[in-house]
Amino acid sequence: MADGDILSHIDRLVAEEHELRSRAVGVGLNSADRERLGDLERQLDQCWDLLRQRRAHTEFGEDPSGARVRAEDEVESYRQ
Repeated sequence: MADGDILSHIDRLVAEEHELRSRAVGVGLNSADRERLGDLERQLDQCWDLLRQRRAHTEFGEDPSGARVRAEDEVESYRQ
C-alpha cells in the first residue's frame, strides 16, 4: 500500500469518526456506535503508525514496503 492509499484510508476513517462524534453530541451513541468509534480509533492509530514507519524507511534509504501494520495492542501501548 502506497502512502497516498494510506492517507486516503485515514481520510475515510476520520470522516466516519467525525460523523459519529458529531452524533454523540446531539443524540448520543448506542453501544454499537461506541464500539465502532473505538475500532476507528484503533485503526487510525495503526494507519498513522504504518505511515510513520514508511516515512522512516524512506528517510533512511530503505524500502518503505518493508513497513508492516503492527498489532493493535502494540500500537496502543505507545500511548502509555
